[in-house]
Amino acid sequence: MKKTFKIEVDCANCANLVEEAVKKVNGVKDAVITFMTQKMKIEFEDGADTDAVMAEVIDAAHKVEPDFCIL
Repeated sequence: MKKTFKIEVDCANCANLVEEAVKKVNGVKDAVITFMTQKMKIEFEDGADTDAVMAEVIDAAHKVEPDFCIL
């Protein structure tokens, strides 16, 4: 399953760092963050609990960029 989220991130470097952190979360098959459009696309692994995975995604993103948020 793929989902797109509107996000807020301060700079392109922060977006890259958050993307790399999100890709390491269990249940995430792939992730792409586009700084210019302020969007994050996540592909979840089959059978993953998307709510639980998103909670871990947000935690991982905040460790890298405390100001990161999903709108």
